[in-house]
Amino acid sequence: MSRRSPRLRFSEEERAAPELKKAVRKADQAADRLEKAEARMPKKSVRATETVVDSKTGAIKNRLFYEEVDKKKPPSKLTHALRQAPGDAVLAQVHHEIHESEQDNVGVESAHKLEGAAETSYRAGRSAYRSRVGTSSVSFASARARKLNRSAAPPFPKESDDSSGTPNKPYRNAARAEAKADKANVQALRKEAEMQNPQLASNPYSRWQQKRAIKQEYAAAKAAAGTTSTAGTVNAAETTAKAAKKAAEETKKAGEFVAKHKKTFLILGGAALIVVLLLNFASSCSILVQSGTSSLAISTYPSQDSDMLAAEAQYAGMETALQSKLDSYTATHDYDEYHFDLDTIEHDPYVLVSLLTALQGHEWTIRDVQSNLAMLFDRQYTLTETVTVETRYRTETRTGTSTYTDPDTGETTSEDYEYDVQVPYNYYICHVKLENFNLSHVPVYILSENQLSMYSIYMATLGNRPDLFPGSAYIGKYINGSDPVYEIPPEALSDETFAAIIKEANKYVGYPYVWGGSSPSTSFDCSGFVSWVINHSGWNVGRLGAQGLYNICTPVSPANAKPGDLIFFEHTYDTDGVSHVGIYVGNNMMIHCGDPIKYSSIDTSYWQQHFYAFGRLPGN
Repeated sequence: MSRRSPRLRFSEEERAAPELKKAVRKADQAADRLEKAEARMPKKSVRATETVVDSKTGAIKNRLFYEEVDKKKPPSKLTHALRQAPGDAVLAQVHHEIHESEQDNVGVESAHKLEGAAETSYRAGRSAYRSRVGTSSVSFASARARKLNRSAAPPFPKESDDSSGTPNKPYRNAARAEAKADKANVQALRKEAEMQNPQLASNPYSRWQQKRAIKQEYAAAKAAAGTTSTAGTVNAAETTAKAAKKAAEETKKAGEFVAKHKKTFLILGGAALIVVLLLNFASSCSILVQSGTSSLAISTYPSQDSDMLAAEAQYAGMETALQSKLDSYTATHDYDEYHFDLDTIEHDPYVLVSLLTALQGHEWTIRDVQSNLAMLFDRQYTLTETVTVETRYRTETRTGTSTYTDPDTGETTSEDYEYDVQVPYNYYICHVKLENFNLSHVPVYILSENQLSMYSIYMATLGNRPDLFPGSAYIGKYINGSDPVYEIPPEALSDETFAAIIKEANKYVGYPYVWGGSSPSTSFDCSGFVSWVINHSGWNVGRLGAQGLYNICTPVSPANAKPGDLIFFEHTYDTDGVSHVGIYVGNNMMIHCGDPIKYSSIDTSYWQQHFYAFGRLPGN
């Protein structure tokens, strides 16, 4: 019998080290308790598990079923092969069909990744289930995997909690002992890593990287423990050495990233300070303050890559299902005529992950965000069907009979004839409308001010993970962007009012575009940025939208526009009236909250096409 939680091996010198004594003792004690708990388990094999969810409380329980181990006659491999063949055939067919079409649709490609993960989980769960037959132990991890993939797993028999008369308590005790042993082992590895690599605990970000690396290395060592010559044990020093190397590499990469984007992190430092002040009374902020706030740690996604990629794949899969529904709409409905008004189905993965992380406020797993994924999808996409009925007429040919009587003979004859009539009928017209309320516009409606601050920081840095979704348009905007640097002519700065406006506006160059944002703590959208700047430069107009800012200005011809005037645009997105605003700085240049806040030339075809007017602020 091999343990799922391995026993850590420490050298005599390590056991004697004062820094490690307590942690090593606790790890040894937890391993001893796990051995005793496993020894108390009945010598029966687990034949099946069933996940039961309490509809009132939402509590999840695993019910185990047992069977006596037949030592003389092991299960037939052929039996297993036949039992799994239908499932494998279905998986192979689905995999093949999705692969054939994924090149035509990025959403299908993402769904394929999710399908592949589900397939792996299914087969791993099935393999784990088979491997337990004929043993006297239960893998808590495999039970959890079956719970997560219960829709894909083979059907289990419906039986009572204890069909064999053996209670479940010993197995639950073993599972709890396993969890405690894992916790004690990880803590001991952390203590040893701190002792061996004190430089990696020099700041909050390095400590976080070290903790993350230790968890990953321990998980890998635990998985491999049953296949080595020293099955059931893990060398502590070797595990911490691998974790230290990984943490050092990640910290080095982060340092290089910061060096490459110094200006952005200077901005983030100020934003992070504002966030800390806003969160001063929140427990999460207290932890940050106590650990010595690090803008790099604050701006980095805390979750595991596997969970973030799974969330993106699941959301893309939901979009693929929506597209499939639209593609087959005429085949699955019975109307006379269809009219489709469909927005494009799309989202940016960084927006999704930043939103989920701001909502959770801490590290999350794919299980934690299921309800949020559904909520965000419903917020982004609205599909409506409107059916109108018209009375129309169609021509029908009917047959009549005419009678003729000969006046001379009195003989009566009949003959048939055809005639046309207009017949009314109901004609059904179906109007299908899909609205995509851009996912980046959702945060301001669902996040608190503190959460919106965190969202803006994650978007400004892309969670310090530009490698996570390399196809995102934000990589070009925020990471590899090369916006022109514009120097205001000295003569323009001789105007004190304009100088005050530019001094305030320049503070926020590089801040990300956040729909609805109106302050440095939340970042800005176009009108929020202009409102903030002029309110801190001598005006007091409140928070106005682009149309509202235009309404308080006096129209100015392009020939008479001067630095400090506002410049307005229309139809930059689907709305009536003025839709975008910037601050004109002269020489056909403006500073505005694009994506991110930057200087831009208004001579481009895009801005010329959408130009609406110049406006002069009151008293300017």
